[in-house]
Amino acid sequence: MSSSSDPTGTAYKSAVENLGLKSNIAKALEMPDRELKVEIPFRKDNGEIDSVVGFRVQHNNTRGPFKGGIRYHHHVDIEEVRSLATLMTWKTALIDIPYGGGKGGIGINPGDYSKTELERISRKFFRAIDPIIGVNIDIPAPDVNTNAQVMSWFMDEYSQTHGYTPGIVTGKPLELGGSEGREAATGRGTAIITREAAEKWNIDLKGAKVVVQGFGNVGSYAAKFLHEYGCKIIGVSDISGGLYEPGGFDVDELFDYNYEHRTIDGYQQGKKITNEELLALECDFLIPAALGSAINEQNVDSLNCKIIIEAANGPVTGEAADKLWKKKIAIIPDILTNAGGVTVSYFEWVQNLQQFKWPESEINEKLEQKMVNAFNEVYSIRESKKVPMRIASFMVAIDRVSTAYNLREG
Repeated sequence: MSSSSDPTGTAYKSAVENLGLKSNIAKALEMPDRELKVEIPFRKDNGEIDSVVGFRVQHNNTRGPFKGGIRYHHHVDIEEVRSLATLMTWKTALIDIPYGGGKGGIGINPGDYSKTELERISRKFFRAIDPIIGVNIDIPAPDVNTNAQVMSWFMDEYSQTHGYTPGIVTGKPLELGGSEGREAATGRGTAIITREAAEKWNIDLKGAKVVVQGFGNVGSYAAKFLHEYGCKIIGVSDISGGLYEPGGFDVDELFDYNYEHRTIDGYQQGKKITNEELLALECDFLIPAALGSAINEQNVDSLNCKIIIEAANGPVTGEAADKLWKKKIAIIPDILTNAGGVTVSYFEWVQNLQQFKWPESEINEKLEQKMVNAFNEVYSIRESKKVPMRIASFMVAIDRVSTAYNLREG
């Protein structure tokens, strides 16, 4: 896990030192409030009983209810969930929405189960964590390998016991209280942050060359919006490999192909390249939007970009970040770049509590305002303290949480 998603990593420690935070407060803010491990027994389609393990970590609720996704992945364990819950505390504080950090997950490969088995697992898991969640306590959301359908099962399971409660989860279908603009929110936020970075680093967006590693939900929408800003998307990749088109892709066509097939594999435009070759392409913006630690000590020296926009969680390791700082390649950190998703999740929750719906134009306007304000705060700290954007982001976030903590604890 990179230092951006590790609370005891160099970014956190540097931010604490720069803020002059007392060691007892820094230690208190590191510790999770609660960690829950649950057994999830369920019946398989063949009638046999099986059992899997799930987790929910609630890191800090000083500024509001715990907030964070639930992921289904075979690598899920308590350390990963704890680290990601901590990241959510800083992300929600940085973007200045009234939440704390939480995260959950089940250690399974969803491909090993049928849809009905996944439904049973999901409902049993939500029943198991029921005692520690609530609309003003902890509000889960989708994450890796979970989606609006899983959130529908969660909401229904909770509502059977507590009455109709759409606000218990976010990332729901529109028909069950989901928000307009949620699907595109993280990618839209990534594009907004890229645009703001281009202005500060004097890069002309018109014709700027962009490489997107990971063409899933976040990467594909980021590419779509950056293309609308006038950027040239010259390289994209997913699990099937990479594609390179020096003149820039027809992004609308590529987006539609990927949306329909759930992969870029088989798309006709562009030359096939490896992931290593993709990361080494000369470009203005490199956007890692896949999994963590994609940029590490093994490949960092081959990078040929001006700015890295961290759309995934922890895609640049701490060691690689140190090297990039020395090479004057800026990194716009994950807790800022990919905060669009949790921001629109917050808007969804607010709409559910008010039993009111905002139009997509208003959602997008509110999202833009939040992202631009957060970027400017971080950039201001970067300039005044002469620290990387990553450290500056942590400084803004930790300062907010520690101030609230001191006010509450007296």
